[in-house]
Amino acid sequence: MTAGLNLIAQALSIYDGDLRLRLCNLPFQKMFNLPAHLTRPGASFEETIRHLARTGEYGMVDDVEAFVRDRVEQARAFQPHYMERTRSNGHTISVEGSPLPEGGWVTVYTDISVTKRSEELLRSRSAELSDQLIAHAEELSAANRELAAANTALEETKRQLTEIEARTRMTTEMMPAHIAHLDCNGVYIYSNRRLNSVMPGLPSDIMGRPISEVLGPVNYSRIAPYLAAAYEGENSTFEFTETHDSRRIRAALTPDGSGGVYILSMDVTEETQARVALQQSRRRAMAAQLTSGLAHDFSNLLTIILGMQGKLARMGLPDEAAELVEATRTAARRGGRLLNRIADMTGKRSLRPQATDMHGLLRELRVLAEPSLPQAMGLSILDNLSDAPIMLDPGLLQDALLNLILNARDACGTSGQITVNAHVVGKTWIDIEVTDTGPGFSPEALDKAVEPFFSTKGGEGSGLGLSMVYDTVKLAGGDLRLDNTRSGARVTLRLPYRVAPRAGGGMALLVEDSESLRPLFRDMLIGFGYSVIEATSADEAAALAAALPEIALMLSDIQLQGGATGLDLLDRLSGSRLPCILMTSLPETNPLHRAALARVPVLKKPFGAAQLGALLRMKAAE
Repeated sequence: MTAGLNLIAQALSIYDGDLRLRLCNLPFQKMFNLPAHLTRPGASFEETIRHLARTGEYGMVDDVEAFVRDRVEQARAFQPHYMERTRSNGHTISVEGSPLPEGGWVTVYTDISVTKRSEELLRSRSAELSDQLIAHAEELSAANRELAAANTALEETKRQLTEIEARTRMTTEMMPAHIAHLDCNGVYIYSNRRLNSVMPGLPSDIMGRPISEVLGPVNYSRIAPYLAAAYEGENSTFEFTETHDSRRIRAALTPDGSGGVYILSMDVTEETQARVALQQSRRRAMAAQLTSGLAHDFSNLLTIILGMQGKLARMGLPDEAAELVEATRTAARRGGRLLNRIADMTGKRSLRPQATDMHGLLRELRVLAEPSLPQAMGLSILDNLSDAPIMLDPGLLQDALLNLILNARDACGTSGQITVNAHVVGKTWIDIEVTDTGPGFSPEALDKAVEPFFSTKGGEGSGLGLSMVYDTVKLAGGDLRLDNTRSGARVTLRLPYRVAPRAGGGMALLVEDSESLRPLFRDMLIGFGYSVIEATSADEAAALAAALPEIALMLSDIQLQGGATGLDLLDRLSGSRLPCILMTSLPETNPLHRAALARVPVLKKPFGAAQLGALLRMKAAE
């Protein structure tokens, strides 16, 4: 590019927003007879103006420093312009300047002395032409030059706007959200083509189509009231559950001031799951705080009652009194068991998610449940789940399902059918439905069944079974639904569908000098099945790699403590055949980043577990 610019007849210079030279061509140096240091990148615009003023480029200048200050201020507030001026050497030049979108400007200098002399020659040799015609020709020539400069500026502006639009579209399409613009008739006039990723099952090519048609009747009915309010000029933010995968969507509607509406839609399913789990944890903490003291006091009272009844039983009372004593002791012991259930429900019950084979869990569930069922009662388990291991707490889930099966048994009596149906909903949820052929839930039970101590079994039930199931599901970020079918009752456990990460296995060497980032990367590697040892420098990492031949993977930053880099570490480990992945926050234009890309896979910070997992799978396949 520089060689090409040196071949053109015009002089060109480019200065950045800090008034430093970024580029100039050879005609620029020759036209103004500039010393070499003022034509190198980084040369000061102020020093250049001062040099030109002192060498007489602008004619007689009384106060050079004041002149320089004025020109520097004009440059800081640079405006596109075209002008013609006569230099001190008698040559006439045109000066055309245009600002750059990143700051600074580009200026083109053209020697128009020949053109000017031609105009003068035309005036001197065309006595027969009127002075008015000659003046008009000169004005037209000058206007043409200004028009050409204006056209150039417009073309540059058009190019900049096109570039800005392309960058804006690229940015919006990279966002994990759907951004759209509706006209006054509800028709899409802009979309970043991310609708399908936010709401699976919907199209992404939606330009020119009405929103009611794109979303479908059910989804559209959920946002229609908010959309109507937005067309009335009201901003709104709301959440709804879409129909295809039951994902939770947060939408923001903003009037554009011209009759249309901007839409921002985001998938907040995982956020909602985490929020539900956190809310349940807080409720349990509050319940534990409220009940712990009461449970302690009641436990003491029951202990006293049992002790006194024990003394009464040893006093040789009549048989009728002995029966009352035993009944009192039985009630007190039942109260103690109830206190234990309350402690279990409100005490510390932390989830321990692990990779779980759901097929195996449901097979074990049948083995555990069938012995407790009457001979005339059937148990069907419909396993429609995938083979992928799922992250959940198998113990708590199995306890919850056993509780529901036993409740269904009690509702059916001596005969009936209990069905457990497990299936995935749109790779978002696992629904496990427990249905029976009993009488179903009463209206009161549908309203209060998950409340503590509500029971339809009279004195036989504690009223805490469904409450504990509800607690388990909410702690996992899911939900519990009760309803009736044509044949009986149905309880649906909805749990987040989280496929367990593929196990890596072996030992990983993590080389990272940032105290804040190292735990994050360590947890990612542990999540993929690795045990992790850590280092902060190339020297430390090389020593560990030499001492521990069982290391199966190295994940290292490029920039490390000490003078050696991640690339130096690769050199030291050459010949070891140790799979290596580098990571960095350096731009791709950085020489270290480019050199790393030529040798091993490189993760650009920030990155998530999905990106790391993809590289680990690629390494495993090699």
